[in-house]
Amino acid sequence: MAFEASTEAFTRYLLSERGFSAHTVRAYRSDLAGLAEYAVSQGVDDVDGLSLELLRGWLWDASQRGFSKSTLARRAAAARAFSGWLTRTGETEADTAARLRGPRPDRHLPRVLTRQQMDGMLGGLWARAADGDPGALRDLAVVELLYASALRVSELVGLDVDDIDLGRLTVRVMGKGSKQRVVPFGVPAKDALADYLRQARPALTGVGSGGPAAFLGARGGRLGTRTVHRLVSGLLESMPGGGPAGPHALRHTAATHLLDGGADLRAVQEMLGHASLGTTQIYTHVSTERLRQSYQAAHPRA
Repeated sequence: MAFEASTEAFTRYLLSERGFSAHTVRAYRSDLAGLAEYAVSQGVDDVDGLSLELLRGWLWDASQRGFSKSTLARRAAAARAFSGWLTRTGETEADTAARLRGPRPDRHLPRVLTRQQMDGMLGGLWARAADGDPGALRDLAVVELLYASALRVSELVGLDVDDIDLGRLTVRVMGKGSKQRVVPFGVPAKDALADYLRQARPALTGVGSGGPAAFLGARGGRLGTRTVHRLVSGLLESMPGGGPAGPHALRHTAATHLLDGGADLRAVQEMLGHASLGTTQIYTHVSTERLRQSYQAAHPRA
């Protein structure tokens, strides 16, 4: 089978049967397009010609062109998934990528804001929303919920109005792999959401047709991830601290603050929607690092 046809069939399988997110499927499709281009350069124009040596050469070529370890690791994962699918569907006789290994991606501690920084950020948003501006009320509700429930930005923009239960202070989330979970939020987030749903959303709906979407953009359609990225990045750009300045920083912050406050690690894992406890444990490292820094700054014999 030709690369293009097999790639399209594989990505349809990932979306319909495996429940992969659209973002992951786009990344895998891009990776496999790169593989097809490299294979053709090596005289291979059909998936039957794939071999472990060719796949290793593809990764090596990407490493020589300066691709990051995380990108190489994802490319290796895409190739393994693709090769396994080709074998299961009878397109190829052998799973040529079964022994393909990419480099271990560098693991950096995520950016985490202090409680004082979060209080300052949220205080500014509350003050900005005091005059009832629909956009300001929406931005406040977005940031309050991101921090309160540690949501991924894709989960937040995917929410419908019916997913938010102000009475029980919970939100129903569709996470990675189409796995649904119910996540709590606190009273400040409830107040911000109530104000947004009562005052701002009807005004934004009047601009366009938002349908069931909880959060709406300036034109009345479902709020996009880029808009949320711009919002949070703008709030974080003036704050001290390194690391990515996007919505995921609020998710990292929420998880770390929960653990700092004594929350059980498995409860935080469930709240975040992590399949592996090991993924959640990164936040224990963050807490330990912050403790070490505080110790060195404050203890007279540090």
